[in-house]
Amino acid sequence: MSLDAIIKSTLDEGGLEYDRHGAGRYFVTLPGTKKLQTNCWLVDGDHAFSVEAFVCRRPDERHAEVYRFLLQRNARLYGVHYTVDSVGDIYLVGRFGRETVSAVELDKILGQVLEAADGDFNTLLEIGFATSIKREWDWRVSRGESLANLQAFKHLVQPEKPHEPGLTEP
Repeated sequence: MSLDAIIKSTLDEGGLEYDRHGAGRYFVTLPGTKKLQTNCWLVDGDHAFSVEAFVCRRPDERHAEVYRFLLQRNARLYGVHYTVDSVGDIYLVGRFGRETVSAVELDKILGQVLEAADGDFNTLLEIGFATSIKREWDWRVSRGESLANLQAFKHLVQPEKPHEPGLTEP
């Protein structure tokens, strides 16, 4: 079976949304929970198979802490790694020998992309965009807007109550 056929059948069997952009080029949408979707390119090139997924834009602040997180996380990823482009946007990328990509391997690669992009998303936002999140929270509160999609960041704007001496935890 050709690599192109493996890619197409794996995406179809996984029920993933994708568009084909010429021979061996697929733009795939991976559904998530924290990051609602991760857009990912799969490219069957002349010499290698590659994957590239956008994770988030360049952090507004605490760049060194964001990059430290990414480098430490790279040590635990399978087949892909974090990188940044020339403007600082964050991606997951991987490059594989064409002969090593089977349906099982492609499923593992896509699973890792989704686990990392979705699983690390809120952490990246907390580190690199805390000021913007707080500003958005305050703006929504002032206008009576919904805070539903910001609840994961409530701890950034509403610090925990200090522990009072003499009280025991349940």
